[in-house]
Amino acid sequence: MQECCLEVADVSKKFKEGIALNHISFQAAGGSITGFVGHNGSGKTVLFKCICGFYAATEGEILINGKAVGIGDDMPRNIAFTIEEPAFIGQYSGRKNLEFLYGLLHRKDSRRIQDVMSAVRLDYHSRKKVAKYSLGMKQRLAIAQVLMEEMPILIMDEPMNGLDGQGIMEVRELLLEEKRKGKLILLASHNRDDIAYLCDAIYKLENGCMSAIS
Repeated sequence: MQECCLEVADVSKKFKEGIALNHISFQAAGGSITGFVGHNGSGKTVLFKCICGFYAATEGEILINGKAVGIGDDMPRNIAFTIEEPAFIGQYSGRKNLEFLYGLLHRKDSRRIQDVMSAVRLDYHSRKKVAKYSLGMKQRLAIAQVLMEEMPILIMDEPMNGLDGQGIMEVRELLLEEKRKGKLILLASHNRDDIAYLCDAIYKLENGCMSAIS
């Protein structure tokens, strides 16, 4: 896999309600996990949405492999992400949801879907509807979706929410395995133990401003 690089250069994002991001700058490369901590509303999710191309930066620029991130048709195509609460089609099973999403990428690979569901301890053959899933099961399905897409950049917004202790340890190891494959991973978590265990660089966001912790 060709190594990716990300540069966020002096990025600000302003809404009518105020400034969500205030001159944010950092760099990240493939084979690393970059962590972000901060309370709800600190700017983590807005930052991730700007990197994915859902929001346009008001100032500054975001570069992936030297190419500026845009919105719409110019959104990056090499990012797999789970941002905010996982959203799936409730009347479908987890397997059917993944098959539908995988089909959007013009691919069909039942073995791949079975493998990623197994990796997050979901039953590939279960007909249980996602509407009946617990929060932890929905989180596992969201993580399976991110892994399934095999993108070089992974953005994970609070992926441990709703998981028990065993589940947290399993997801930690999955992320470290993706790092070993050369993936560039951005991770937001309220759990400082997750951040300390997994991350090569850590940043704190507060009121839209960012500072390096390590």
